[in-house]
Amino acid sequence: MYYVLTMYVDESKVHQGERIYTRYLLRESYREGKKVCHRTIANLSQCSIEEIAAIRLALRHKKNLAELSGRATSVSLTQGLSVGAVWLLYDVARQLGISDALGRSRHGRLALWQVIARVIDQGSRLSAVRLAGSHAACDVLGLERFDEDDLYDNLDWLSQNQPGIEDRLFHQRAATHNLYLYDVTSSYLEGTENELSAFGYNRDGKKGKRQIVIGLLCDESGTPLSVEVFAGNTKDTGTFAEQVKKAAARFGGNEVTFVGDRGMIKSEQIKDLGNYGFHYITAITKPQVETLLKSGLIQMDLFDQKLAEVTDGRIRYVLRRNPVRAYEIQQSREDKLTSLRKKITEQHDYLNGHPRAKKETALKKLNAWCARMRLSSFTAVTADGRQIRLHIDDDVLREEAKLDGCYVLKSDLPPEAATKEIIHDRYKDLSLVESAFRRSKTVHLELRPIHVRLATRTRGHVFVVMMAYQLIQELAIRWRDIEMTVEEGINELSSLCAQQITLNGSLTNGIPQPRGSVKKLLEAARVRMPEALPSKGIIVSTKKKLVHRRKPH
Repeated sequence: MYYVLTMYVDESKVHQGERIYTRYLLRESYREGKKVCHRTIANLSQCSIEEIAAIRLALRHKKNLAELSGRATSVSLTQGLSVGAVWLLYDVARQLGISDALGRSRHGRLALWQVIARVIDQGSRLSAVRLAGSHAACDVLGLERFDEDDLYDNLDWLSQNQPGIEDRLFHQRAATHNLYLYDVTSSYLEGTENELSAFGYNRDGKKGKRQIVIGLLCDESGTPLSVEVFAGNTKDTGTFAEQVKKAAARFGGNEVTFVGDRGMIKSEQIKDLGNYGFHYITAITKPQVETLLKSGLIQMDLFDQKLAEVTDGRIRYVLRRNPVRAYEIQQSREDKLTSLRKKITEQHDYLNGHPRAKKETALKKLNAWCARMRLSSFTAVTADGRQIRLHIDDDVLREEAKLDGCYVLKSDLPPEAATKEIIHDRYKDLSLVESAFRRSKTVHLELRPIHVRLATRTRGHVFVVMMAYQLIQELAIRWRDIEMTVEEGINELSSLCAQQITLNGSLTNGIPQPRGSVKKLLEAARVRMPEALPSKGIIVSTKKKLVHRRKPH
């Protein structure tokens, strides 16, 4: 437990060569156990002597503002900017090492604001600037005035410095990572001008849309370590070699294991891993499973076990049947057959009601639908005169259904390094990467729409989303016992505004005591609000004015 004792302005002399500077820091002392500690809240060195005096006066009379107003010739209290969400995200980013990895340069602080803004309210660089007009971004992060052009330039800086930032984030974590989860996704684009846009396998089901491909490398807990953006026509396997090189050259580790799905780690990728002495865990395709069955290496009765294992030299196969998935596949097949019978009845009625209608046209439509629904292997739609009939090959159907819910994992990990249960559990951890994609693309962070065209800015934008995901991932853990989503919690904290104190023309931000719900969120997140913040009175605004872009009514 810690207890705040007091907040004060610390003054000291700093010698730089022959020159002497006076440094002012807003600090607080607090007791942690039996130890008295000190923490710097803000650097006030750029404030004027009058502003420093005003802050000291406000701190001396923080519990009796009436006395302060009696002594001052001109004191006013007004509602300041929203500070709760910005401060919480800033402090969590500091605890996770994100702020240190980005650095204290202007670009580093602008990048941190882009990460925080992405969590608070998703949108373009223009909306991030507007957001800074209502949230205390400049006062908390020590930023000067900026506009959307500065944030676009900042995306270029992020893209250029991404490897170094990722490396610093990686090495700040105490744990050594010997297992990496890797998966890819795609994100469609509304326009056609993005430099990385191309037509490819669209996982979003958006036909006719260009896209980009995103590869996400996570540790065993699902925490993102690195993200990479590829052209939209890049195959999954074409992204894998870069991840192997990255793990070998930048992240290190002797006994590294990569976990990827059946479309990611194939023979060529296994060879690349072997060149570095790395191991793998993946799944094999249904045709590959059938090949193993025909060769006799595995038998169907092995799937009746809870978890079975077969070895072939150094290669280990782990077999399982998921009864829930098997039931889902069976129900899906039955639903499709029911829909097919309904369509056949509709076509039959149409033929009877329209003597000039051609049965060949009806058969073509029905067979095309069967092919699309993957029913053609065991169904046949024929015509007997103008009567349409459905034939189901029960033997083929039984053969088709025998592998329902069955899957086979493949790994070269030696038995002493991992049991079959560990191999199975690590493969299931790929769902953590899928969760990261889902929350980043649609649920909270809204990766799309992507409002940039240059390749560097596209990569910078995706990198911002990756770091923002680390924040909401951490908050989800810290707030797991609170009946509130991360998004709801951020909205609640945004309601905590500073109280702007104007003393003889000088400004400072006093932080009021938060109400119960806000206090509960702060305590659960292990974040302490300061009692006051310096205020430079900076007003952030965009270069483009919304009023000029709106059409007249």
